[in-house]
This record gives sequence, C-alpha cells and structure tokens, in this order.
Amino acid sequence: MNEVGQDAIRVQAAAMHDLVGEIARKAGMPEGKADFLADMLVKNDLRGVFSHGTRQIATYAVLMRDGLINPDPQPATVSDNPATVIVDGDGGLGYFAAAWGAEKLIAKSRSHGIAAAVTRNHGHIGAAGIYARQLAEHGLIAYVTSGHQLHLNPEQSIMRAAGGSPMAFAVPSGEAVPMVLDFGTMHDLYADSPHVPALFNLAPGLVFRSMGLGFMCQALGGFLAGVPLDENEATRHYRGANQGSLIIALDIAPFMSPAAFNKQMDAYMEQTARMQPMPGYTRATLPGVLEAEREQAWQQEGIPVDSSHLAALAKVADLFGISLPF
Repeated sequence: MNEVGQDAIRVQAAAMHDLVGEIARKAGMPEGKADFLADMLVKNDLRGVFSHGTRQIATYAVLMRDGLINPDPQPATVSDNPATVIVDGDGGLGYFAAAWGAEKLIAKSRSHGIAAAVTRNHGHIGAAGIYARQLAEHGLIAYVTSGHQLHLNPEQSIMRAAGGSPMAFAVPSGEAVPMVLDFGTMHDLYADSPHVPALFNLAPGLVFRSMGLGFMCQALGGFLAGVPLDENEATRHYRGANQGSLIIALDIAPFMSPAAFNKQMDAYMEQTARMQPMPGYTRATLPGVLEAEREQAWQQEGIPVDSSHLAALAKVADLFGISLPF
C-alpha cells in the first residue's frame, strides 16, 4: 500500500498542503485545525507512508461533511495526574487529541521517568508513528497504539478480533535519525486477505504473533481508552468517534546517561548500515532511516503521487467544488 506506481507525478509539499487544507476547510474544519491536519498528512506522504498520508483526506472530509466526525473538536483533559493524563477528543479526528496528549507527556516523563496518556472519543489518529516521533524529538523513548470499535460474532474467524490497529515505537539517537518502527499489526493478514492461507502454512508462528499484537492493540488502545467491546455501551454524539489510543513516554536519564545511550544508538545505526541487506534489497537499514531520507529528498523533489492517489484526491476535491492545482 505504500508503494508508488510507475505513473507517479511529482507534487511539491506546499501545493499538496494547500489542497488538503482547502478540502478540510470546505468540509467545515477551521483554518488552524485544517493547517495542522494538512501538516500531519503531508509529512506522512514525504516519509513514504502513503496509506496514512494525504489520500486520507478523501475519507475524513466525507465523515465531517456527513456529521460523523466533529470538524471543530475542542480536546479536553478528563484526568490529569503526575504521570498520567486522559484526553477527550470531543468527537473529532484523533490527531488533535493524540498530539495534545503526547505533548503533555514530555514534562511528565521528565519528572517521573515514565508517563502515559490515554485518548478517547475521537476518530482515526492516523499513523501511530506521528506521535512516537513527536516524543523522540525530545529525546524520549515512545510507544503508541490505538484501538477501534469491534463488531464480533461467532461466525467470524478469530482473526477478526485482532482488528486492524497500528503500533509504533521510537528511540532517539544522537547524530543519527531516530529509530522508528511504525506498522499495522495485521497488515497482509486480514481475515479476507488472499495471503493468509499461504502465510499460515509457511510460518504459522508469524500469523499468531501478528494476531497477538493486534489483540494487544485492542486491549490497550481500545478498551483501556474507553472503547467498549459492545457498541451499545458507548455514548457517542459523533458516530465516527469510535477510536482511542495509548501513548507512553520513557525518559532515558533515570536508567543511563542520555549522551551515552545516544552514542550507542549512533554506533548501532552505523554498524548495521555496513551489514548485508535482505534478499532483493540494496541496503541494510534500521527502521526510520529510509523514511527520514525520503522526507529530506522529497522536500526538494516533490511527493510522488501515482494515478490511484491522484484519483482519490480528485474525487474528494470535486465533491467540494475544488480543482486540483496539479
């Protein structure tokens, strides 16, 4: 899903930002929030995370237009303790609540070594890596996951109970880029995926491991965040606000000198880059390296946008009377 078609054109980040922001505003989102959302989505495109980049505005804008998501949420603190915080997303997209929750963890983890935020009553948070990187930029180790409303019945495979949620880890470094692992736990393993039988026959442990990670996402980012197993137990003003998240920040200083840790991470990045790559690849890199390189290069070269991406943008732009500027 994050591969670029050979028919891709290049679009400058500023032009993409303007388009996404305009669509969000036409869908009812105030200018400041529209700009923030555009920042998040364009950043994902620049890193090559197209599945959670600007094409998502095609879904978000319709949800806001149809009243399923609050276009102007006012996130609020429900509970604020020395090392924990609960943020209510006011029925909006989850970006606002999750970014605010992550921001609150910076000072809390500095004071207490570790801190956690739960966000609830909101829609999609986007890529979990956004918030993990947000914390790593402040020298913190981060873990982020989310969960959503499940609809389970006995006729379904147990794979359905694993949902489709993400998790992300981020570890800061010194001179090197942070190590960022950001993935969908069940990617390529959804119950209706044609890959499942072959993968299960070849590596059943891999399938069970992915399912287990999905179960944990739902428990930690769903139930703990107030998303009930039974939808009838939920009280929602906006039906699309059916997701939650858990964000954990860990300060390095209580365990060892941050400078010494960063030195180890830099050496790890350097030494692994000299190792032999996986079959079919030309380089050996740790997670986050390629994404950081793309972000730097594509700021100059433009974001590659293939025909399917372009079609999704054109369709939603047309819904709101907007012409594509590229």
